[in-house]
Amino acid sequence: MRSCILILMLAMLAACQKSGKDPLYQSDAFTLYPDRVVQGDNEAVAVSPNEIRSNYKSPASASFSRLVTFKFSINEKDNESPPGQDHWVLIGDEHESPVVLFGAQPDPKPATPTGFLPPNYNYTFRVDLTPVIRQFDEKGYYEAYDGSRVAKADFKGFYIAGGSEPLTWDFVNLENHGLKLKDSGKDNIYTITVRLNPYDPDENQDKTWKLAANLGHKPMYRSDQPIVDALFNLSLEEAVKNIEPDSTFRTGAKWGGVWTRDISYSILLAFAYHEPEVARISLMKKVKRDRIIQDTGSGGAWPVSSDRTTWALAAWEIYKVTGDTDWLKKAYAIIKNTLDDDYQTLLSTRTGMYTGESSFLDWREQTYPKWMNNADIFVSENLGTNAVHYQAHVILAEMAKILGQPYQVYEARAENIKNGINQYLWMDPKGFYGQYLYGRPNLSLSPRAEALGESLAVLFDIAGDIQSTSIFQNMPVTPFGVPCIYPQIPGIPPYHNNAVWPFVQSYWNLAAAKTGNEEALNFGLAALYRAGGLFLTNYENFVAETGDYKGTEINSDRMLWSMAGNLAMVHRVFMGMSFEPDGIQFQPVIPKTYPGTKTLTNFKYRAATLDITVNGTGNRIQTINLDGKPLANAFLPADVTGRHAIEIVMAGNDFGGEGINLQPVRFSLPNPQTRENGQDIRWEPLKGAEYYLVYRDGEVMGKTNDAHYEVTSPSATEYKISAVDSSGVESFTSEPVIMMPSSALRVIEVEGFAARSGLPYSDYSGKGFVEISNDRNKSVAIRFSVDESDYYQLDFRYSNGSGPWNTDNKCAIRSLYLNDVYAGVLVFPQRGQDEWSDWGFSNSYTFKLDKGRHTVRLVLEPWNTNMNVDVNTAMLDYLRIIKH
Repeated sequence: MRSCILILMLAMLAACQKSGKDPLYQSDAFTLYPDRVVQGDNEAVAVSPNEIRSNYKSPASASFSRLVTFKFSINEKDNESPPGQDHWVLIGDEHESPVVLFGAQPDPKPATPTGFLPPNYNYTFRVDLTPVIRQFDEKGYYEAYDGSRVAKADFKGFYIAGGSEPLTWDFVNLENHGLKLKDSGKDNIYTITVRLNPYDPDENQDKTWKLAANLGHKPMYRSDQPIVDALFNLSLEEAVKNIEPDSTFRTGAKWGGVWTRDISYSILLAFAYHEPEVARISLMKKVKRDRIIQDTGSGGAWPVSSDRTTWALAAWEIYKVTGDTDWLKKAYAIIKNTLDDDYQTLLSTRTGMYTGESSFLDWREQTYPKWMNNADIFVSENLGTNAVHYQAHVILAEMAKILGQPYQVYEARAENIKNGINQYLWMDPKGFYGQYLYGRPNLSLSPRAEALGESLAVLFDIAGDIQSTSIFQNMPVTPFGVPCIYPQIPGIPPYHNNAVWPFVQSYWNLAAAKTGNEEALNFGLAALYRAGGLFLTNYENFVAETGDYKGTEINSDRMLWSMAGNLAMVHRVFMGMSFEPDGIQFQPVIPKTYPGTKTLTNFKYRAATLDITVNGTGNRIQTINLDGKPLANAFLPADVTGRHAIEIVMAGNDFGGEGINLQPVRFSLPNPQTRENGQDIRWEPLKGAEYYLVYRDGEVMGKTNDAHYEVTSPSATEYKISAVDSSGVESFTSEPVIMMPSSALRVIEVEGFAARSGLPYSDYSGKGFVEISNDRNKSVAIRFSVDESDYYQLDFRYSNGSGPWNTDNKCAIRSLYLNDVYAGVLVFPQRGQDEWSDWGFSNSYTFKLDKGRHTVRLVLEPWNTNMNVDVNTAMLDYLRIIKH
């Protein structure tokens, strides 16, 4: 053992001598030096500020497993078998699978093999689809394992999904990935041939980045850390390449166009001051009807996805940098219209928070349990999204004050959101915020950490000083960076799950600097510079377990928000620049491993050009001079003109903070799959589960070591189960089950109160269904009576075939009135392109109803206008009423 330690120390010493300087950061995973990055045999060297050489080789192809898991799909949906019940093949020398019967129970999966599959290996998968085709012919639909149905009239194709490239678990994009099966012409056998372990030799050659763009008009940064200087220039060059002919920013090398959240987070990090005019033009591309556009997304975008208010963060930053009052007036009107609609649509009256999908974490199963549909996601209340809504209200109030407009209502709404975050999402035992409230309809807190939300809570002063310190001391981080969530979700490939996103890491770094945690900041800077140096570009993400840019579901080089994060480390951390409406506040934060002199010259600010020098380390300023004279309060007024020199000397203080919680990448257990059995709820025992938590109506009411639970409540009661492992890590809960007597359920056919549609859809209840759209049945009133006073849960069975599950912008929205009192909105998210016979349920509301007659009205109000505007359509089957 001692000899091993000695060898390791000698190796580390040799590496230090090779670099010639002490490391900036060193761990078992990698080492960052002032001029290079070393990760095993991989090394990147900053030859100069304008050149980096890297020999990085992705390990993905060399370790491609022969064990391939997969399942089949109808219409690009995960509808063959329950989550986690996948087919598998252990590939030897053959190039064709056995014929797999669709829906068949797979054999237990074997141990992971020791050998690896050769690159570019052609393999044919075969499936017998007789069970599906027979039901299509006999019933007119196929009924899946979970009771959902695919109408023969809605059928579009059979597909394969899986976890080995080029297979993907991204069900809703299987067509785009070329994973549609073909009819072999023999006995309902369908096949597909793919090239497993795709490998391009050119990607694994030594590479060099050399600055080619003319950056003479840009700021120039120099320091005693050449790797930082070079990555600053690389990011500046990539930013120039991302400016389109129409003077907007493209999102990435592989992502054209402007995306609201991408451009907004990028502008806030860096481009408000690097490219203010391009930033402004880009933002205006995301405005329609004088409101912010929510990007296409889950279930048809807004209000399922609701983080469009990131736009407000960027618009305010542009104003603070430029002082442009015309822009302020325009942005104020747009933000006000948007926030007023959001208030009517997203407010949770119980918590004071807003509902909607996690900000940027917009791929359902990547951060949500698979059982959650888009209506469930709409109801959830997420940390990061609420931090954005809070700050948007704070910004609107500040804008209103400057413009002499009423502001108090927006301050009050902001305070309610902040109070809700701290009351319902903060976890005292863990010392950081939970991910979100989720459920159907009773919400529970997911105890996972969510890195962007934690960071924004610190940056926006939602978290107090003690909370901020606690977050960085307790929130888990992993060897290659801070993952989007922690712990990871089992069985879900890397993308948001099991991945580090550099732009999120950048916000985390800014929050660490603000909190004064030197160890956290040093770790976070190293995470960014390792990836940029080795990969020679600003990738969007990389796998948390391996640190590799290959292996995530989707990736792109030259990503706007990643390069913005890199630039922000210089401007906002090392230079310490914080823009205010009336000037720039300086507060550099320099870890002691980054000593020496740092200069940022030719920085344009309004009518001034600044040359800034920072000497030393620490997070306290010893002296700051403007053109040789003391600069009061380290604040540069906005009315400064001409060229000026700012010289800052740091105090050299140690701001070590409370350290970080460095952990290996860890996965929770899968959530239990429950089923009803009389008065029992049962589930298959999960390997590794120490015990199970039992939730009743959203609250933990006990735990059990058994794989079943006896229900004793005589009234309708919601139950769900989670699994806890030996480390105390809790899984997501199971899909909620409402246990109730048959007398508690009541169905009222909507066609009894409005004209029945003549459209040729199937699988509805009763005599038909009712179409609601922009010009049909804009108000539908349904009258009913209850026999006794009690609590009643109301929702609607509906269909929406206007678009796919995961994208587009045609989520149908209506306002719900009970006895002429506004209750909130009902959302009818898209369920599949042209799949109008695929029925599901809207979000629900629970009311205390008195005995007697009541009226429910669905009304198309102005604030129900969705992102498409022209198409706002759903089919209504029945109103469901459950007595609790």
